[in-house]
Amino acid sequence: MSGREYPDRPRVGVGAIVIRKGRVLLVQRGIEPSRGLWAIPGGSLELGETIQEGAEREILEETGIVIRAGDPVHTFDFFERDQAGRIRFHYVIVDVTAEYVSGDVRADDDAADARWLSPKDLDALPVARNTLRVLQKVGFLP
Repeated sequence: MSGREYPDRPRVGVGAIVIRKGRVLLVQRGIEPSRGLWAIPGGSLELGETIQEGAEREILEETGIVIRAGDPVHTFDFFERDQAGRIRFHYVIVDVTAEYVSGDVRADDDAADARWLSPKDLDALPVARNTLRVLQKVGFLP
């Protein structure tokens, strides 16, 4: 079985882009990789889950928000190497669109914080590069 750190193969990650009333749901990562950065909420796909089921579960666990996950809109590779050059993390991440269903946002599980944020709010926060890319791709950011 491949672990999170120093895996023997890539892991599949899923994330959900939830936009409601001109704001996007983001989390501040509470653990590595990318601890402290604001990003699309999500996590690892579990055995037997569809991408949509995994996104729905992860967003509920991290933010308390119930969503209806849609189609994939962005896929990317995430690598992080240690000082010796060994691969510390390797994910293939699939982000889906999602519709807000219910719930009040709260940070839980791996999230240090969770919020609905406007495009202007993002100017003052450390946001993951891949998050900025996907938010531009879906038209949330210019």
